[in-house]
Amino acid sequence: MIFGKNVTAALPGSAQGLYLAVADIVAAREELAVRGVEISEVFHDAAGVYAGLDEPYLFGRIRVGGPDPARSSYRSFASFNDPDGNGWLLQELTQRAPGRVESDVTTFTSAKDLAAALRRAEAAHGEHEKRNGGQRDENWPDWYAEYLICEQAGKELPL
Repeated sequence: MIFGKNVTAALPGSAQGLYLAVADIVAAREELAVRGVEISEVFHDAAGVYAGLDEPYLFGRIRVGGPDPARSSYRSFASFNDPDGNGWLLQELTQRAPGRVESDVTTFTSAKDLAAALRRAEAAHGEHEKRNGGQRDENWPDWYAEYLICEQAGKELPL
């Protein structure tokens, strides 16, 4: 309720299967639990279809405890209900699938994520410099920027 009026006409608890994408499922789950949210353990489905008999938005499969062993994007989950009874599913996204990110927008969820992306760019740029005779690339900031944007957008990386 905002200033005595409902934000929506929907009944409390009527929204189920709401997804919340997070970069680190274990850290996000722990933060919610520390704040008093009753939340499931992290889980995945070995068959690659995410479902469970206990949630209306997860039809008919059995959960496997713990995050996806490879920590692949879109494969690890935790579920909880908000105080109104709406059902939420945390989903870990470690790397966006191609075409799911606007190519002109680049975001990082934390300094840790940005630092990891910069390390990947540094390694790739080292290879770029080797292919160019080992000379220092004076335009390295432009090259890094292009690399980071292409990586997040799922586009072909610069050489």
